[in-house]
Amino acid sequence: MTATPSPYALKPWLQHYGQTIPTTLLPPSAPHLPAMAREAAKRYAKQTAFTCVMPNGMYGSLSYAEVDAMSDDLARYLRGVCGLAAGDRVAVQMPNCLSYPVAMLGILKAGCVAVNTNPLYTETEMAHQFRDSGAKAIVVVDLFADKLEAIQAQTGIRHVILTRVPEFFPPVVQPIVYAVMKHWNRLIPKHRLKAVRLPDALAQGRRHKADALEYTRDLNHESLALLQYTGGTTGVAKGAMLTHGNLLWNLEQMLGMTRSHIDEGKEVVLTALPLYHIFAFTVNFLSMFRMGARNILVPSPRPIQNLQRAIENYKITWLTGVNTLYNALLREEWFTAFPPKHIKAAGGGGAAMHHTVVQHWEQTTGAPLVEGYGLTESSPVACFQPLNSGRKVDTIGIPAPMTDIRLVDDDGNDVGLGQPGELIIRGPQVMRGYWQRPEETAQVIKDGWLYTGDVAIMSADGTFKIVDRKKDMILVSGFNVYPNEIEDVLTQHDGVMEAAVIGVPDAKTGEAVRAYIVKADDALTAEALLAHCRSKLTAYKMPTHIEFREELPKTPIGKILRKDLRAEVLASMKKKG
Repeated sequence: MTATPSPYALKPWLQHYGQTIPTTLLPPSAPHLPAMAREAAKRYAKQTAFTCVMPNGMYGSLSYAEVDAMSDDLARYLRGVCGLAAGDRVAVQMPNCLSYPVAMLGILKAGCVAVNTNPLYTETEMAHQFRDSGAKAIVVVDLFADKLEAIQAQTGIRHVILTRVPEFFPPVVQPIVYAVMKHWNRLIPKHRLKAVRLPDALAQGRRHKADALEYTRDLNHESLALLQYTGGTTGVAKGAMLTHGNLLWNLEQMLGMTRSHIDEGKEVVLTALPLYHIFAFTVNFLSMFRMGARNILVPSPRPIQNLQRAIENYKITWLTGVNTLYNALLREEWFTAFPPKHIKAAGGGGAAMHHTVVQHWEQTTGAPLVEGYGLTESSPVACFQPLNSGRKVDTIGIPAPMTDIRLVDDDGNDVGLGQPGELIIRGPQVMRGYWQRPEETAQVIKDGWLYTGDVAIMSADGTFKIVDRKKDMILVSGFNVYPNEIEDVLTQHDGVMEAAVIGVPDAKTGEAVRAYIVKADDALTAEALLAHCRSKLTAYKMPTHIEFREELPKTPIGKILRKDLRAEVLASMKKKG
C-alpha cells in the first residue's frame, strides 16, 4: 500500500509562482554585503540614498556616493586607528538617522561583525548584550551616552564613537535641530564619556590611506555579518548569528517576490520602524539600498504625528509597518483627508495584521497592504503575500522562493492539510545558530529545520495562515483558543483601537480568556463589546473579563507584549496568595 505523501512535500504553493515569481534563484552574485553595497553605490552614486526627516520637517540627506565614501573611512578608522581585527564585534546603538547606514556599512566593510542594539535598552540590558557579544567598540548616539558611561567598565568596549541624530544635516540646519533636542526637549543627557565624534573618526580614517577593500578580502557567504539579539523561541535575549550569505539570500528571496513592483533607482521607501530591528534592517535598509531607492528615515514614529512631514513632503512609494502603526495612521485626519497617492504597496509584519486595519488601509489609500512572515532567526522573511495573482488577505501568503515549510505536531510529524501545527522552516536564510549557545541552538534547529514556535495552518493551495504563538495558546476546558482570533474579532468593533488577549488561570475551565482594550470611543462599554463578541465567537472563546487601558505594553516596533500582561496577572495572583 502506497503511503500518502505529506501535503508539504507536494509544495502546492508553487502554483502561485510564474512569470513574476521565480521557482528557483541563482546564488547571490555578491560574495558579501560590502560588495553588494559598493556595487549599488557605484550604480546610483549621485542619487539620494537616505533622507532623515525630523517632526518639524527639517532634514538632511546623503547620496549613495557619500555613504560609500564615509563607510570606507569608518572601516579604516576601526581597523587602522582602533586596531580591531576581522571578526571583532562592534555595536551600533542609535535610532533611525543618517549615521546608521554609515556606521553599519563601515563595520561590515571593516570585516567586523555588527551588533544591532536597541537604543531604548536599560543599562542592565546593554551590559548583558555587550558582554555576551564581546563587543570591543560601539557607535552610539549621544541621547544614551550616560547609560553607556554607567556600564562601560562592565564590558569589553574600549572604543566609543559618538554621534548625533542630526549628524550630516546641512551646516545651517544641524545646530538648530541639535539645540532644540538639547535645550527645548532636553533629550541629550550630560555625560563624561570618553569618546570620539563620528565626523572626527571619519577624518582620522580618511588620513589613514589604507585600501578598505583589503579588509573584506577573506569574507564569503559563510562569514558572520550580524549578531541580532532576540528573545527568540526560547526566552532570554541571545544573538542570532546571521551570515553574509543568510542576508544576501534573503534579499534575493524578497526581490523574487516583489521585483515586479519595484522600479530600480526610482522608489522612495518610508522607514518608520527602527533599523536596529531585523524587519526594517533587511527589508528597508539592505533590500532598498540594493535597488537604489531613496530611504526616508524617521527617528521615532511616536507620536504618530512625527510621520506627517515625511509623508506629506516626499512621494512615498513603499512603506513597512506593524498593525499598530497602520491603525494609528488611519485615525489621523491629516492622513485620511489627504491620503498619499504614490504608494504602490505597504508591507505588514512583526505580528498579525487585523482584517479591519487592512481593509481600511486599502479603502483609504488604494494600495495593497501585503502581509509577510518571518523572524530574526530567518533573516527575517520566510513568507509573503504575492503582489499579483493569488493574494489572499488574512494570511501570511506563500513561502519565499527556495524556502521549504512544514507544519508539525509535538513529535515532529507532519500534520494534515488544514490542521494546526508548528511552522518549521528550511532555507538559505536560516541563521547559523545562537551565539555561544549550542544547547539552545539545538532546541530550535533540528535536522536543518528551524522550529519557530508559531502555530499555522495551510490551505489546499499552499497559502499559510498563522494561528498564534504556540506559547500564547489558551486551553479552555480542553479546547484550544488562539488570541489572534479573539483580538481580530474585538478590533472589528468601531469603538476599539487596540486589543490584547491572554489566558489566565481559572478553577473551572483551567484557563479563561481575558481581554485588554484601548478605546477608540469613550462611550464603549464592556457589555456592548461582549454582545459584539457573542455574535462572532463560540461560547468557550468568549472573554470572561474585559479591562480597559489607556495604552498597552509594546515592543519598540509596536508589537503588543502579551507576556507583560501575563506577568502582571501572575504577580497580582502571587500577591493575593
